[in-house]
Amino acid sequence: MMRAALALARRSLGRTWPNPAVGCVIVREGRVVGRGRTQDGGRPHAEVDALRQAGDLAKDATVYVTLEPCSHHGRSPPCADALIAAGVARVVSALEDPNPQVNGQGHARLRAAGIAVEVGEGAAEAAEINAGFVLRVREGRPLIHLKLATSLDGRVATASGESQWITGPEARAWGHRMRATHEAILVGANTVAQDDPELTCRLPGLARYSPVRVLLDSRARLGPTSKLATTARAHPVWLICTPAAPVARREALQALGVEIIEVGADPTGRVDVTAAVRALGARGIMRLMIEGGGKVTAAFLKAGEVDRLSIFRGGLALGGDSRSAVGPLGLERLGFAPRFTLVSTRVLGGDTLETWTRGP
Repeated sequence: MMRAALALARRSLGRTWPNPAVGCVIVREGRVVGRGRTQDGGRPHAEVDALRQAGDLAKDATVYVTLEPCSHHGRSPPCADALIAAGVARVVSALEDPNPQVNGQGHARLRAAGIAVEVGEGAAEAAEINAGFVLRVREGRPLIHLKLATSLDGRVATASGESQWITGPEARAWGHRMRATHEAILVGANTVAQDDPELTCRLPGLARYSPVRVLLDSRARLGPTSKLATTARAHPVWLICTPAAPVARREALQALGVEIIEVGADPTGRVDVTAAVRALGARGIMRLMIEGGGKVTAAFLKAGEVDRLSIFRGGLALGGDSRSAVGPLGLERLGFAPRFTLVSTRVLGGDTLETWTRGP
C-alpha cells in the first residue's frame, strides 16, 4: 500500500510547488477505500483528497501517506486534524516532515488523539521523491538536476554549432517528460542566443505542466523577439541578472511579462549561481533542471551545485574540434573534480540514459 502511495506522489512531481508531492492510500478491512495525491498548485493535500474519496469508510481505517500529515494552518487546515475528525485508526508515514512548522508535531497530534502511528515504511523512496522539498527547507535551495544530451565522446554540437539531433526521438521524448517533473528549467544567455529555445514540454497532454523558464543573463540581453520573451505572458519566464544589467533593458523585458530577479555577480561578472539557486528556492522552487550550455554547466559543477546528473548519450562521435558539453573547470588535480555515482542505465531506442547522483 505504501508503494501505491509513493506512485501517487511521483505523479505530482513538478505540479505542487511550493508544497511537497505527497501520495495517500486509505485501507479498510483489506480494501482500498480512498486514494489521493497533492493536487496541482498544492491543494488539496493528499490526505484530504483521499478522505473525500473514502467518505464514511475512513472510520477505523489505516492511512498510508508518504510524508507526515501537516499540523499547522497554511492555505488549508491541518491534515492531521482531518484524519482525526475522520476517525482513522492507524497512520503509516514514510517520512517525518522537516518543515519546522510540522517536524513531528503532526504525528504527535495523531498519537494524542489515540491514533496508532508508524514512521519509516518506504522512507528511502519517499526521501528521493521529496529531495527537493527537503533541500529547500533545510538549505534554502532546490534539488539541482543537470541534463545533458551528448555524443559518445561527450560533445553537444559540431564545430559549426549543429546539434539537432544528437539523440533520437525516444530520448527527446524522455527529456520532455523530465521537464514536466520539475518546477523550473534553466539555461544560459548563450544558449538562448544560439538556439532560441521554447523550453516547454512538447508532449501531448503535458504542455500545461511545462516548468518555469529561467534564464541566467547577467546583463539582461534577452532579445524582445525571442521565443522566451514573446511567450512570457503565456508561461512564466524569470530572468536572473546582476546589478550591471541596464535599467532600460530590464524595463523593456518586464513590459513583455518577463520577471527580473537581481542577484550578485561572481568574480567574472557573471551571475553567481549559488545566489541564483537560493533566489529560486526563496520563490518555492524545489526541483530545478539545467539544460545548458557549457559555461552554465561548468559554473554549477564548479560551485558544487549539482545533485543529480542525467546524460542522454547518442551513438555517434564528433571529435575534438566539436563543442564540449562542459566548459572549462580549471582543474589542476583529479582530486578536485566533481564526482558522481552511477545509479542506473537505460536504453532509449538507439541511445542510452545514464543517471548519476552527487558523491562517490
